[in-house]
Amino acid sequence: MKTKYFANIRKSYGYTFLSWFGITGLWVMYLQTKGLSLVQVGLCESIFHIASFLFEVPSGVLADRFSYKLNLILGRLAVIISALLMIASHSFWMFALAFVLNALSYNMKSGTLEALIYDSLKLSDATKKYPKIISNIDVIIEFGDTLGVVIAGFLVHWHFELTYIIAMVFGFIGLVTVLVFKEPVQTKKQITDKVTTKSIIVNSYKTLKANHVLRNLMIFHALFSAVCTAYYYYFQSLMETQHFSGWLISGLMVVSAVINILGIKFTPQFQECVSKRTLLISLSFSLVALLLLSWSALIPLLVGMFLISQMLGSMVEPIFSSFYNEMIDSKQRATLLSVASVLFSAAMIILFPAVGWLIEVKSFSVAFGIIGVILLGLTLIVWRNIKTVK
Repeated sequence: MKTKYFANIRKSYGYTFLSWFGITGLWVMYLQTKGLSLVQVGLCESIFHIASFLFEVPSGVLADRFSYKLNLILGRLAVIISALLMIASHSFWMFALAFVLNALSYNMKSGTLEALIYDSLKLSDATKKYPKIISNIDVIIEFGDTLGVVIAGFLVHWHFELTYIIAMVFGFIGLVTVLVFKEPVQTKKQITDKVTTKSIIVNSYKTLKANHVLRNLMIFHALFSAVCTAYYYYFQSLMETQHFSGWLISGLMVVSAVINILGIKFTPQFQECVSKRTLLISLSFSLVALLLLSWSALIPLLVGMFLISQMLGSMVEPIFSSFYNEMIDSKQRATLLSVASVLFSAAMIILFPAVGWLIEVKSFSVAFGIIGVILLGLTLIVWRNIKTVK
């Protein structure tokens, strides 16, 4: 039985690659070729995050109430329909619907796969392997996302719609992969109380209310990841205004992916050598220092900051994933992990347009320099809470 559950780990690697293959990563350019203005493209991004905000917790409740596999199956079906709409649509609202379904597919897999992996390890008495496994998952995500974008780049001026056809094929293969997972049902059978949707939500709320460390870490994680994500997207606009050549942009993305993978790969070793408190504080102040250096508008310095900030953003994911799963009970795991994703969506909904406005009225350097000052204050505020982390 333990062997069968541990086999979920190998299957999860294949599912991760299939679901994070970044063949549709150039969606901004794709929508422009379809006639959408940049304002409409921005609205699509906002719709994605609003939909993700609304769907995230219900998707986690669905996983905790029924099964992890059901969530993953629905997620693959949503991504297939979304890709089909991206090919067939000719109006803004149809593209908006595609983004809503894409957000749903993201919500169905975020937190759910991690919860399935952790419960599989728990039934196999191998939870100590989770940090290493989740770092492998993040490496696969980086590799799959970068490989997909590189392939998509060759299709931009040839047959752009082919990217979404490939996405549909990968969605079908991913669906087959989900079907061979073994649901860790024993974890749910060990629950003596009757499990209902209401009880899951109520107990999750009580857990977050009582566990201030978990709650504050989720908030901090959301802000940290949102800043790194905003830096990634708005740095692309900086590259355009500075007239970076195509080969330089592609090369920079590849170098960034390699650095991210190396950072993720060594994260388990960092976790073993230092406490989580020390690691989190070190990463936090590193990001703050880089953002404060944004006051300098030197392009070589900003390029280096871009690479390091993305590495930091990649490294915190396995760290927080490991920490959350250690603190959260199995019957609430998917729901509370979904809460963490909801907080990220909320941060993106607020931060993304605010940063864009700052860049327009000031500049890229000033905007992220201001964010660095704000993040420094937030880091000092949560220091007292992080000190309780072992």
